[in-house]
Amino acid sequence: MRTALVVGTGLIGTSVALALSARGVRVHLEDHDPDQPKTAAALGAGTDEPPAGAVDLAVVAVPPAHIARTLAALQRRGAARGYVDVGSVKGGPRRELADLGGDLDSYLGTHPMSGKERSGPLAATADLFEGRPWVLTPTPGTDTEVLNLALELVALCRAVPVVMDADAHDRAVALVSHTPQLVSSLVAARLEDAAESAVRLSGQGLRDVTRVAASDPRMWLDILSTNPGPVADVLAALAGDLDEAVRSLRALESADEAKRDVGFAGVEDLLRRGRAGQDRVPGKHGAAPAAYETVAVHISDRPGELARIFADAGSAGVNVEDVRIEHATGQQAGLVQLMVEPTAAPGLIAALRQRGWPIRQ
Repeated sequence: MRTALVVGTGLIGTSVALALSARGVRVHLEDHDPDQPKTAAALGAGTDEPPAGAVDLAVVAVPPAHIARTLAALQRRGAARGYVDVGSVKGGPRRELADLGGDLDSYLGTHPMSGKERSGPLAATADLFEGRPWVLTPTPGTDTEVLNLALELVALCRAVPVVMDADAHDRAVALVSHTPQLVSSLVAARLEDAAESAVRLSGQGLRDVTRVAASDPRMWLDILSTNPGPVADVLAALAGDLDEAVRSLRALESADEAKRDVGFAGVEDLLRRGRAGQDRVPGKHGAAPAAYETVAVHISDRPGELARIFADAGSAGVNVEDVRIEHATGQQAGLVQLMVEPTAAPGLIAALRQRGWPIRQ
């Protein structure tokens, strides 16, 4: 691949362009908002000048509802040898492109499983996709050259290709991406009119649950409107669990011991199934989740403190497998949770204490 056209210079499109440009591909940038390609070009993502002729690959990075029409227009003008999109819904755009008379053989639907709460070109980074799954949804009719170009795109962005059926992909993202977004928004919505005294008690658990609720509502409305059926199916199953949870909790209020026993059993079953499901979420490098030991360290909110604690852990010969930070409400301090191999935890605790770090048991 020597040349590419990226249509849509938001977070994903600009990140793709930055990655390709960094690896020697000449990238042309296009967007319905003329200011966004200029911003992306200034970041080093390519040029906002139109290509002189057909490029090797056109990457469509527009909202799902606009993918098919954008692809059809590009194909009519002969913009590229091959066409891919990077939207989060795959089945609907393919069927709509067929209805518009588009060429399905020169098109391959893809979806990089990466993103941020922030949007726009200024949030883009060349390493956004590194090590992340990138779904490809070829069909028996997909041109081999287009498949090879798509695989090259994934390789240049240093992602991991995953081949799936388009509709299977849509059902999967409904479960692992689209429904979590809605559930996060539902929980966060409870805070809108909550008392300030309650909100001030917020801890890391609430921050974790509501993090993605900060995403752009307009973007998610577009995504959800193109994958409503699979998302509704997951939500319906979730609603059944919620109804059962409500009945179980109400039973715990009863003075009848038998009813309370039923309530305990219902809540326990929900918590058990939740833990079993969470255990299936892939861990580091996509492998099965590992049982790490957590070393909790009190840390002040001063420049260089995080760098110092990581350096001290490295000096102790310990690899930090994962890290979380819990901020203390109203204080210039927090709790850093260092996840390490269980056998490494005692040595790390001793080394950090020797260097003056306060360890929380």
